[in-house]
Amino acid sequence: MDSKRDKEQDADVEKITAVLLKSRTGEFDLESILFLKLRGLGIHDLGCIGECMNLERLDLSGNNVSNLAPLASLRLLFVLNLSANRISNLEPLRNCESLQNLNVAGNIISSIENLQCLQSLRKLENIRFKDNTYNYTNPVCRNSSYRNIVLEMFPNIKVLDGERVVGRGSELYQLCKDIDETIRAGLYKNGQLVEHSDCKPWVEDSYWDIKRSNNAIIDEAYKQFNEVLHECRLLNNRATHVISQTERSLSLKKQPKQYAI
Repeated sequence: MDSKRDKEQDADVEKITAVLLKSRTGEFDLESILFLKLRGLGIHDLGCIGECMNLERLDLSGNNVSNLAPLASLRLLFVLNLSANRISNLEPLRNCESLQNLNVAGNIISSIENLQCLQSLRKLENIRFKDNTYNYTNPVCRNSSYRNIVLEMFPNIKVLDGERVVGRGSELYQLCKDIDETIRAGLYKNGQLVEHSDCKPWVEDSYWDIKRSNNAIIDEAYKQFNEVLHECRLLNNRATHVISQTERSLSLKKQPKQYAI
């Protein structure tokens, strides 16, 4: 009954209030709230959320938020999810100096100029303006140079739109992506699979054959290894025989003695 009442209250939420924050977190003091998840509640007014001064993680995805002004006081915030809202102006986030991870996919950010306010966020490493998984995007992503411009604007970025651009794994990721695109472009022509008669194998047929080494040291090591392996097999057979004999003798001792009358 209580859970049903909570769902009904969530469905009617339009403005964030102290009562809402305390009920969802169990905290009496708003400054004690560190993590907050307010996803899909129909919120359009952030209300008193700026009073959560120590907030570190905030999820406001799937609401109707358009004004981010109350977030300007959240200087300790480092993860912020604002996907699927009605945001066009990111200016208030300029003051969120600890921000590292920002998701604003699925909003109405229209131009590159709207992103300039984020350049002062030196710790920002992960930005998402579009999310192909949920088909979220922004009008700014339609710009053909969008990706290159964003990477120039944010030289410290490691992940853009879910794709790692620098750091461990980035080169391999890009290589695999380029290979996929090349294969996809070359395999088909006018919807038909193209056959390439001049294709050659990458290596010769004998490439994978084990070649005998001319190095005496390697040959000697190979010989010694085989000898050790042979001794291990003999020891294994001997141990198996001893175990078998022991088990047999133990089973005979356990048998009840029989007396002739």
